[in-house]
Amino acid sequence: MKYLLGVDIGTSGTKTVLFDIGGNKIASATAEYPLYQPRNGWAEQSPLDWWNATVDTIREVLQKSGADSSEIGGIGLSGQMHGLVMLDAQGEVLRNAIIWCDQRTGTECGEITALVGRERLIEITANPALTGFTASKILWVRKNEPQNYEKCQHILLPKDYIRYMLTGEFATEVSDASGMQLLDIPNRCWSDEVLCRLQIDKGLLGRVYESAEITGRVHGMAARLTGLKEGTPVVGGAGDNAAAAVGTGVVRDGLAFTTIGTSGVVYAHSSKAQIDPKGRVHTFCSAVPGEWLMMGVTLAAGLSLKWFRDQFCSQELIQAEAEGVDPYTVMDRNAETVSPGCDRLLYLPYLMGERTPHLDPDCRGVFFGLSAVHTRAHMIRAIMEGVSHSLLDCAEILRGMGADISEMTACGGGGSSGVWRKMLSDMFGCDVVTITSKEGPALGVALLAGVGTGVYFSVQDSCDAVIVHDMVQKPDKQITRVYTSYHQLYDELYQSLQADFKRLSALGS
Repeated sequence: MKYLLGVDIGTSGTKTVLFDIGGNKIASATAEYPLYQPRNGWAEQSPLDWWNATVDTIREVLQKSGADSSEIGGIGLSGQMHGLVMLDAQGEVLRNAIIWCDQRTGTECGEITALVGRERLIEITANPALTGFTASKILWVRKNEPQNYEKCQHILLPKDYIRYMLTGEFATEVSDASGMQLLDIPNRCWSDEVLCRLQIDKGLLGRVYESAEITGRVHGMAARLTGLKEGTPVVGGAGDNAAAAVGTGVVRDGLAFTTIGTSGVVYAHSSKAQIDPKGRVHTFCSAVPGEWLMMGVTLAAGLSLKWFRDQFCSQELIQAEAEGVDPYTVMDRNAETVSPGCDRLLYLPYLMGERTPHLDPDCRGVFFGLSAVHTRAHMIRAIMEGVSHSLLDCAEILRGMGADISEMTACGGGGSSGVWRKMLSDMFGCDVVTITSKEGPALGVALLAGVGTGVYFSVQDSCDAVIVHDMVQKPDKQITRVYTSYHQLYDELYQSLQADFKRLSALGS
């Protein structure tokens, strides 16, 4: 065995990376696909787009690397969490997947809370009923598309659909299943009580594995399509954030990371199942067997900056093309020209509603304090600061639950931005570090594949062997004080606008 393969099925695209057993990237490939929004607040994708992207990127990686597929010892899968994939008896997709950031299921969340009881639901699933989670999506389809629900024979998460297409197995693993609102989090198994109260047949769900366990092997048709060797083991893998934790070495108590991708996450590892009784942050099973994670989530982190780039940054796009650099590099330079606080401009990053700490599907994005003095550069920086304020809300709750956040690892697309890393360090008031590998979830699930196939003894050992720290960004105490003042106003703005968000939602689409 020479290689391990990590496949990360994200919201913007699928990234496949081939690593050697030392964790060094040999080759990578990415394929993008669209997001469909049939109505305001809805979000869907086609599972077949994910599969086609997986096939294309695996073939491209094998071609680029020149690796013999027989030398790939195992495959790990990472993916966007909470999505609802429904298959019929023939294994065919019944409808587009309703994905993590969809907000249509407010009514169903109320029904779940009434059926199970809010406190009991949090005791079992470690979370209140959430619009983004899978259970409410199942109830929405049952109510609004009964013809699809009657035909449904299998319910899968996004990465687990790819597992099915590779191996023919209907399976999941504990970290991703934790975000369905159907798993007994402390006991790491499907909750018969929740399933019974919601009248969901457990037979629709796949078998639950630990993240490093082998769940199946590549079958003949998938081998022919991808170029993989038939019989190659596929391990459980992990939901995107649990995978990123392994890929950044956050697999022991006292370790934490922040990631800014489409969504934003503050994540802390825990050897105990610590549950916030208020339900403001999530507790899930981690990819480390028998251990857990706590995390807060802001829904529109990198998505906020991408939205602004696509809609308003034509000049930055032209300049980036002329310089041969990423548009975000130009946007970073512009943001650096503006001082912290953006001349009294604040941004609330609620483009898709919000999860932590508000659990509010109706809130929407706001620029507050906008005046004629502000430029596009101010707005770019205000978006970055607004996302950081939201992440600080997450970090403060985790600290209140006993998480040690004296040092934070930065990862994701936003973690590659020096401007954003300094902003996070100043706002959190702690060191922000990076690691040499930038592959996050793909590396994490490749390491899980190595554990499952015997390359490494344990998840912790795999990280000790591979993860190397890189840069350290230290906070500026003076700027931290500036951000502290702005953060108080940031938090108060949501309280001031909460009722108005409800009124706006009631006006219709």
